[in-house]
Order: sequence, then structure tokens, then C-alpha cells
Amino acid sequence: MKKVITYGTYDLLHQGHINLLRRAKSLGDYLIVGVTSDSFDKGRGKLNVRNNVLERVEAVKATGYADEVIIEDYTGQKIDDIQRYGVDVFAIGSDWTGKFDYLKEYCQVVYLPRTEGVSSTQLRAELQSIVKIGIIGSGRIANRFVPETQVVDGASVVAVYNPEEVEAKKFAEGFTLEPFCEFEPFLDEVDAVYIASPHLSHYQYAKCALQAGKHVLCEVPMTLSGKEARELYKIAAEKGLVLLEANKTAFCPAFGHVVTLVKSGVVGDVVDVRVSLSKVVAPPTRELDAKQGGGAMNEHASLTLLPVIKLLGFNYDNVQFHSKMEDGVDIYTKIVINYPHATSSVTLGVGVKTEGDLVISGTKGYLYVPAPWWLTDYFEIRYEDRTKNKKYFYSYDGEGLRYEIQEFISMIVNKRRSSYKMKKEESIAIAEIIEQYHVGKHLVIL
Repeated sequence: MKKVITYGTYDLLHQGHINLLRRAKSLGDYLIVGVTSDSFDKGRGKLNVRNNVLERVEAVKATGYADEVIIEDYTGQKIDDIQRYGVDVFAIGSDWTGKFDYLKEYCQVVYLPRTEGVSSTQLRAELQSIVKIGIIGSGRIANRFVPETQVVDGASVVAVYNPEEVEAKKFAEGFTLEPFCEFEPFLDEVDAVYIASPHLSHYQYAKCALQAGKHVLCEVPMTLSGKEARELYKIAAEKGLVLLEANKTAFCPAFGHVVTLVKSGVVGDVVDVRVSLSKVVAPPTRELDAKQGGGAMNEHASLTLLPVIKLLGFNYDNVQFHSKMEDGVDIYTKIVINYPHATSSVTLGVGVKTEGDLVISGTKGYLYVPAPWWLTDYFEIRYEDRTKNKKYFYSYDGEGLRYEIQEFISMIVNKRRSSYKMKKEESIAIAEIIEQYHVGKHLVIL
């Protein structure tokens, strides 16, 4: 039996894709189609893919040409697949002519003619609607947000709101935006908002924006209580709007791969998750100001609790907190979350320094992400037998905000109200743990 393999993203499956699959199938008896994963696409800088990997796989299967569909998830996989499946012919579109000649060492390489006048890029351009985004707040992360939107198709920042008129105008001049110091006129000019204001204002701004019919991307922590988080998601659902917590690590391609690998069992049953994030800051600064919701818990818990909740779930037995306080804020907090069959520890600091790594320990081995793990671009899987250890490298482009922006725009354009990368249940669970801390449940002051 003569085996043929081909690869592609197959976004917005069109006649060109179908023609290429038909031609590839005609080269042999059995056609294997490799569909790129969401994380692999993002790692290569393809941020404007409209369909997720499951939708694209189903579309390829529906053509009837693929005898087998596999997922392409890493650089160099083509050589592995050709040898693993005993492939005789590698087929790809003619726009890649010469690019895959290195595979001739392993099989025959055929460049197939493409259908003129149609492409996924062209279709995306024709279908793309521009989402007008307004920024609430003009601080440090807002300054990083605007440039990141410029690499995401369909996103356009048009306005900024700050109740301090001088600050709004100053920020607007730097990015050629329309400034507002009144909230309702600001909302009238946008389709969606990005909330980058102080922590304590997130809930009220998000609620007002949703009630006004605007999609919301909200910086972490979205709220400081589970009740408020549930209320916001309920409003969004009732109005058919997108509400997404801007936990940038959740949308990072490498972090997504970490979660996928661990859940697939590469380190065995997870017994312990240890994660930390800290920085030492000097006053005066928001991180040390109780009136602005400062402190290690509010500043870092949303990021550091993410891998714990993603990997161990919501059904924990108990949560314990230990904090060192100064001037009304926790400069250091350690969280211990115990589960029926696992445990976890989260270490946070704004006045105490620690390593800043992530270790996921299992019955077969462990996965190690060095500091800064929340900006993941490299990690290792380590075993007792060191010859089985593996290293994984990814690109982490720009400030990393582009990944969450892309997901936000994709959800709006495709009328998708949930994201598996940052589920509402995960967002609510994290908010509930933060709330337990603030009411002093199982809290020990050092």
C-alpha cells in the first residue's frame, strides 16, 4: 500500500484545500493529513486563524479524502511522522516549492499546483470585521496593550478612558486615540473594552460595560470574589457577549502545551504542583498600596493559581494561607491547596523574592518550567532515566498580550462565548480562592 502524507492549517476550508487533498489522495492508496494545532500555529506567528483545531479536523474529515488525520504540534514532526507511518510520498502546495526538499532523504516529495484565486488569507480578509476596542485605564500594561493589538487582525484600539482628563489626553496623544474622561460617551464609541484600571475597579467597570452591550477583556484579577465573577459571567451570557479574563499565561502557546502534555500522562499521575511568582518593589507603587488593592495575593494569585486549577481541578479539600504583612498589604503569601489525591503550593511576593519556577511532579517523572514560568518559552520533562528526558522550545512573541487579544477577537467574530484556554469555571474558582483569603479563612499572619 502506497502512503501519502500532507499538512496544512485548513482554516476556513475552501475549494483550494479540497482540490489539494484530492490531488494528494490520487498519488497513492492511503492519505494521512496533518492538521496544525492551535499552539503550533501561534508559535509560528499565525494569530489570525479563525477555526480551532477541532473544527479544522472535522472539516478535513468531512471532505472524505483523508484516511487518517493527525495533529502537527512541533517543529521537526514531519520527519518523525514520515518514518513512524512508513510514508512513501510527501505532498504539499506549490507555493512551498523547494522548502521541503530536505524530506527527499526520507520519501518522495511532490509539490502540487494550488487553486488560483482562493486562499484562507483572502477569505479571512473578506470576512473580517474590525472590532473597535476602548481601553479603560492608562497605566503600564495599557501602554503595552496598544502595540500588541497591531499584530492581531480585526483589532483596532480607538479610544481610552480615564476619569483624570489630563491622563486620558496624555495617553491618547501617544497612540493617536480619542480621549474620554466620561464613561458613557466612551462606551458609545466602542464595540469592546479592555479593562486595565486598578484592581478594585475591575468589577464595576466590567459590569457597566456588559450592561451597555460591550464585550469585555479584563485584566487580572477580574474580580476579588467568586460571587462577583459569577454575576459578570451571567450578565455576559444573558446578553450574548464575550467576557474573558486577560490571564495572559493561559493563552501562551507553550503553557497550553504544558497542560496538554501533563493531562496526557507524560509524568504519570500528578501528585504535586509547586509554583511561585515574586518581585521586590519599593514604595510608592500600586503593588504596595492597600487603597489600590495592592499586595502579593491580588497582584499574583490569578497567574499562579492557574496551573493548579488547570491540572488539579476545583474539587479541593482545603486551602491554607500564610502571609507576611507590611502597611496593610501582604508582601508575601504562601497558599497550600490540598486535594484528595494531590497537593499544591503557591508562593507569592511583592516584597520577598523567590525562584519563580513551576514544577509539576508525577508518578513517572516531573515537568519543570524555569523562571519566569508565566512567560513560558521553554520547559523540560525529566525522568529517573535521564536518557528519556525531553526539552521543548517555543517562541514567545512581543509582550505576550497578542495571544489573549487574538483569542478575544476570535471569540467575538466567531460568536464563540467560551474559551477552553481560560474557562469561566476556572476564572470563578480562582476568584473564590482570592475571596477566601480576604475574609481571613484559614489565614495565618507570620
